[in-house]
Amino acid sequence: MLKFVKNHMDSISGIEIYPIISLLIFFGFFVILFWWVVTAKKEYITKVSDLPFDNKNQTEL
Repeated sequence: MLKFVKNHMDSISGIEIYPIISLLIFFGFFVILFWWVVTAKKEYITKVSDLPFDNKNQTEL
């Protein structure tokens, strides 16, 4: 099965760029996420982390 896929992929011109693009997208996402976490305000993080324990927003079923 893998030989069939590999032989088929070799016949497509320019396919070697797709792994590079996917790696750049993956790396870029985590760099942006890391930057957001580092620069996030402490008050916002505290407010969001306390949301599950906030009983004012919950409704009785």
